[in-house]
Amino acid sequence: MADQPTTPTQASLNKKAVQKTSYKPSGVSATGRKARSFAIRLWSVRHARALEWFYAHFAEMFLRLHPLWKAIGYERAEGPIKFIEKHTKGFLFDCRMCGQCALSSTGMSCPMNCPKQLRNGPCGGVRANGHCEVEPDMPCVWVQAWSGAQKMNGRDNILAVQKPVDQSLRETSSWLRVTAAAAAEREAAISQGAAQ
Repeated sequence: MADQPTTPTQASLNKKAVQKTSYKPSGVSATGRKARSFAIRLWSVRHARALEWFYAHFAEMFLRLHPLWKAIGYERAEGPIKFIEKHTKGFLFDCRMCGQCALSSTGMSCPMNCPKQLRNGPCGGVRANGHCEVEPDMPCVWVQAWSGAQKMNGRDNILAVQKPVDQSLRETSSWLRVTAAAAAEREAAISQGAAQ
């Protein structure tokens, strides 16, 4: 069967179907959302030293609350703490809730924001302007991580090799996990000291 020529009416309908509308709602474009999250991420990197100080004190306070977490039950505390952690870190760092936070080792730049999810440094495709090869409008997470790490007291932490992401920990609280591990270490040190 031969192709039938399209009539002018069909051609204009096809053109209208392909044509995008000129209506664009204010402030809801993907580019606008990304630009805002990049701006907040960059603010966090610029203030990495202050955030490092705050996090050290916050972690100590959380560790002092270990008896409370233990009494409530870490499993029961997980829901409300995860909610607070997700929204706080989501706002400041565009956190992806991997459950294995490395912010204190990566200059307050979350490596999970890397489109390739690289945990130990940049890929070979960083652009000359320091932006990502996959998302050209986005500053490279690892270029920002290096910049933030240089401002921190623990600047050499960026050299530590991060373990691969354990996907089973996704959407869990790293705050509670770190606290439970620190409490277990402290209790083991106390019992070992008492035994000697």
